[in-house]
Amino acid sequence: MPKTPTATPDLLKLDRQVCFALAVASRNVIGLYRPLLEPMGLTHPQYLVMLALWEEAPLTVSELSRRLSLEPATLSPLLKRLEASGMVTRDRNPHDDRALAVSLTTKGVRARAQAERIPPAIMARLDLGLGELEELRDTLTRLIDATR
Repeated sequence: MPKTPTATPDLLKLDRQVCFALAVASRNVIGLYRPLLEPMGLTHPQYLVMLALWEEAPLTVSELSRRLSLEPATLSPLLKRLEASGMVTRDRNPHDDRALAVSLTTKGVRARAQAERIPPAIMARLDLGLGELEELRDTLTRLIDATR
């Protein structure tokens, strides 16, 4: 009995594109954060800065840039807005006066308690458990590493 040829998948179909799935997923997930961050006066990029600073502060602008995978020119306006809102201060690094050190203010430190409600709210909205989200994050981290 003759074999029927296997059709070659159309690799240009939109629904087969990793870039499309990532773009839509990113937009949608970040959109879930918006109503949770608005009461704190934060945008999602500002939230990422605050997450880094809640882990360790002070940090230099260059260190923040590295940790967030953002160019300093992109990070600078975020820091200016966070400083204007009273969440952070930017001062010359005492160890290197060419570098700016970003520190949390009292308001910035206190904001962490309010932010602690965000991860459980996102998990509930996505209907995914911690293990599933960690597995997804690990896969995305491998993808990020492969693109560098």
